[in-house]
Amino acid sequence: MPVKRVLLVDDSATERHVIGEMLKKSGYEVVFATSGEEGVTKSRSENPDLIVMDVVMPGLNGFQACRTITQDPQTRHIPVILCTTKNQQTDRIWAIRQGAKDYVTKPVDAVELLGKIAAQE
Repeated sequence: MPVKRVLLVDDSATERHVIGEMLKKSGYEVVFATSGEEGVTKSRSENPDLIVMDVVMPGLNGFQACRTITQDPQTRHIPVILCTTKNQQTDRIWAIRQGAKDYVTKPVDAVELLGKIAAQE
């Protein structure tokens, strides 16, 4: 299924703007959430084709939100790519264990992120 609608979850307005513009310029419709909790809610209400989510957020962090989304029968079909400054191998392994399909580190390289999104189609 082609990815058309992306839910971008990040508590940083700057990151939402930079990554959001990157996605829009590549033809994706982008829906935004500013927290893990809002990301979980919008994953249900907005029916995105894919989710790009930060890890380090107050409240429900990206690992927890990813686990919630990927274990929910209503949303578990939505691929999640975690996008974070955490770049240790253990973080990558933990992300996959939480249900993430892939992992990208910040600052985000457009070619890398767009390639990982295309790989989910």
